[in-house]
Amino acid sequence: MPTAKSAPKPSPQPTGPLKGVRVLSISLNLPGPAALQRLHQLGARCQKIEPPSGDPMRHFLPQAYADLHQGVRVSSADLKTAAGQATLHKALTQTDVLLTSFRPSALRKLGLGWAALHKRYPHLCQIAIVGAPGEAAEIAGHDLTYMAEAGLTQNLEMPPTLFADMGGALAASEAAMAAIIQRTRTGKGNHREVALSTAALFLGLPKSWGLTSPQGVVGGAHAGYRIYACQDGRVAVAALEPHFAQRLADVAAIKAPKEGALDWRAPIMRKRLTRFFAGHTRASLDAIAASNDLPLHTLAN
Repeated sequence: MPTAKSAPKPSPQPTGPLKGVRVLSISLNLPGPAALQRLHQLGARCQKIEPPSGDPMRHFLPQAYADLHQGVRVSSADLKTAAGQATLHKALTQTDVLLTSFRPSALRKLGLGWAALHKRYPHLCQIAIVGAPGEAAEIAGHDLTYMAEAGLTQNLEMPPTLFADMGGALAASEAAMAAIIQRTRTGKGNHREVALSTAALFLGLPKSWGLTSPQGVVGGAHAGYRIYACQDGRVAVAALEPHFAQRLADVAAIKAPKEGALDWRAPIMRKRLTRFFAGHTRASLDAIAASNDLPLHTLAN
């Protein structure tokens, strides 16, 4: 059972712009704990109440749970009982920001809808993490479905990370800071909804603009912004700005034609750079990047 005694050992409280701000979370799984950890890193004093069964993440991914709860005071309470409610409301009397991740109907059943909270705690701010905004917050969904909606999935491949959850966590920590600023100005607590689907759509904007399509400037069309093979691995090349592109051309001994400038979208440029990188090891490319101030990063296969 996750109690304050069995929780991860708190790390030293960092100093930062949120020093003195008290955050209480009843949010489970990934977005809420990730947001709570960000707020801790910004100096907030963070507390979390988990159900008696614990946060599911603690059981299926202990390392992630430990990482995201460093510096967080964790206790246990069943919010469906009178005793659990008493524990929660005692904590809320000393809370500036409440972080939740329940559907709105579930919060209302627990007596934690915004109208009830605001009436009882006028200075309390609430950041409500939901799947989708407005009425759609009641519809079942998860990181994968929100990424699919935002166009961030490809064929049958699974995404490399949980963009909606982590993007939502950043948005939630940002919303908490905005809520505190607004309360400072008005003297009243305020409610902010953070939707994971909205976070996914925001992260997907470059794709929607065509920037990351095969014809897009950062999708592979520019020969200086691609991933190439080298002798013992790969190299990510991000020589997009003209000064970086020119340095890359110089080290690769690629000269502009007499009649004009280099065409970085031309297939011949990709062929020349393919040959150049294929002739180098990761170590030699790292040295080239360091001595020429080039944005390159080598990787193992």
